[in-house]
Amino acid sequence: MDETLPPCPKCSGEYTYQMGTLLACPECAHEWTPDATATGVAEKGVIRDAVGNVLADGDTITVIKSLKVKGSPTGIKAGTKVRNIRLVPGVGDHDIECKVDGIGAMQLKSSVVRKA
Repeated sequence: MDETLPPCPKCSGEYTYQMGTLLACPECAHEWTPDATATGVAEKGVIRDAVGNVLADGDTITVIKSLKVKGSPTGIKAGTKVRNIRLVPGVGDHDIECKVDGIGAMQLKSSVVRKA
């Protein structure tokens, strides 16, 4: 086998295989085209919200899903606006640092917010 396949862009699994024109990962069942891998490398530092908008430091976001917060009886309700976010790529799944009114400083996933 001379050809080396790229790792899975979703879970970084190394056991990818080719299935017709697609690449597939047996670990997380993610399927993608080889062209999608090339564009993903170019946008590695870009963080997008749940809708696909590019986020930047200082943006205002809206939480789109109610979230439970450990130690808080109410949590964060859907529709809560958060101002002046800071992006921190590479800290697990949580790539947004912010201060939520009534809760305090915390980290959020970009998949549960949208740009306001």
